[in-house]
Amino acid sequence: MNRYYVDLHIHIGRTWTGKPVKITGAKSLTFTNIIEHARHVKGLQMVGIIDSHSPEVMEEMESLIKSGEVYEHPEGGLVFGDLTIILGSELEIYDEQCNGPIHVLCFMPALKEMKEFSRWLSSYLKNIQLSSQRVYMTGLVLQRRVKEMGGLFIPAHVFTPFKSLYGKGVNRSLTEVFDPNLIDGIELGLSSDTQMADQLEELHHYTFVTNSDAHSLAKIAREYQVAAMEEPSFAELQKALNREDGRAIIANYGLDPLLGKYHKTVCAKCLNLLGSEDQICDFCGSKKVIKGVADRILELKTAESSPSWRPPYIHQVPLEFIPGLGPRLLEKLIDHFGSEMAVLHEVPYEALSQTVPVKIAEMIMKAREGTVNLAAGGGGKYGKISE
Repeated sequence: MNRYYVDLHIHIGRTWTGKPVKITGAKSLTFTNIIEHARHVKGLQMVGIIDSHSPEVMEEMESLIKSGEVYEHPEGGLVFGDLTIILGSELEIYDEQCNGPIHVLCFMPALKEMKEFSRWLSSYLKNIQLSSQRVYMTGLVLQRRVKEMGGLFIPAHVFTPFKSLYGKGVNRSLTEVFDPNLIDGIELGLSSDTQMADQLEELHHYTFVTNSDAHSLAKIAREYQVAAMEEPSFAELQKALNREDGRAIIANYGLDPLLGKYHKTVCAKCLNLLGSEDQICDFCGSKKVIKGVADRILELKTAESSPSWRPPYIHQVPLEFIPGLGPRLLEKLIDHFGSEMAVLHEVPYEALSQTVPVKIAEMIMKAREGTVNLAAGGGGKYGKISE
């Protein structure tokens, strides 16, 4: 079985003609730029582009297929050199049943199915061109349609405040919203990890995925997983998520939850750290509180440990978080060692210290070993590495 680096949640910022798709996404996040950056800079072997339902994005895919730069894999996905692209869509559900808004990821086997899915969606949302659009249907209806088309269905960043399954503080079980038998995986989000998520016993059955939710090229692969598959294709990914025939997600790599934007409970006005039960900020007096993921999970806790089959979750620090490692030095590292994956996992200290200042090389090694000092994030503000 082969090992592949996989990031399944990357946004399109603009179409090839410059039209917006993800409004908050960088203009440089075109389909072509993403696949080139993911392959040549990040060193990924599979990516999920989750705004593939946008008609102009599909036009760009078709143009690349016509030119021969990309081809369709017979087992699903598009192939660009040694990178496979999985076509997906992030959607927002909100109805009386779901207590939304809740974001979900829907992946289709091939361009044909994504075109059909896009046409179907256009009757249930306001603007098919844009990312993360609200669909006016229940989660169950969406699930069933995805599965009828041979797709994958994954609730997105399930603990993040505001737009997730558990983050609103209302839903206490996924069965309130979804058919548990039609879920292919659970996306954890940047402010949680396996140990935290497995405190909910109802999640023990599902494979966890850790993805970047990238809104810029630099953010690609800030979280990812290693998948054991025969080859990088949609069919193999489906088997890996469902742990079939020896395929599986064998490791999750993600931010230490302390670095996530919503790990701690904070005052919405001044970002002062608060206790889990605090209703008023003792610093500014505001009554607006953003509950952190750590405190929300403790409210929902029903289990003490992870199931025995759960793969390791490895805390990592993306290179952009390393103090003093600016764009020029980062480019130098990539030029020397081939990809960010190589720098994060493989390049020995001696080689790093000959390429960048010793202090930065030492910090990269500490990040790799999980021994850096961290200051927790919350309320939409990332945590930081303390030098």
